[in-house]
Amino acid sequence: MHLGFEDTKTIAPVNTTGLTGLISGTTVMTLDGEIPVEHLTIGDRVITRDSGMAVLLSIETKTADIAPIHIKAGSLGHTRPDRDMTLSPEALVHIRDWRAEALFGKAEITVPARRLIDGEFVSEGAKRRVKLHELVFDRPHIIYADGLEVATTPH
Repeated sequence: MHLGFEDTKTIAPVNTTGLTGLISGTTVMTLDGEIPVEHLTIGDRVITRDSGMAVLLSIETKTADIAPIHIKAGSLGHTRPDRDMTLSPEALVHIRDWRAEALFGKAEITVPARRLIDGEFVSEGAKRRVKLHELVFDRPHIIYADGLEVATTPH
């Protein structure tokens, strides 16, 4: 399955800072249910959109000062995300409905969260220190974070 990453010839590079991990407190859908990202362990089986399930091989944790992106519950689909959530500006969000077509002219696309800012439902927060957790799998996958489809990056 093609993940639909944005065309870097016409849109800014997908990952300009390397800060694409999930912020502590974000829940990830696993075969054992939703688990906060900071409680995941190597070997956990994470549910993915593209392959059904992937085994977590590694978790890279780092602390960074960022201006996080706040996304209101249901603003990117009926239940996407399923609760208010906060992402790194470079976190890769997969959208695949009329929003993808209206905003980017494609049926589905993966874009940095910062590209979705509209000032009302998706907004930039004040700069603060956060802990980011980068999930590493055998290849990039689209996972479910707080009910939102988020792409992992290649390593």
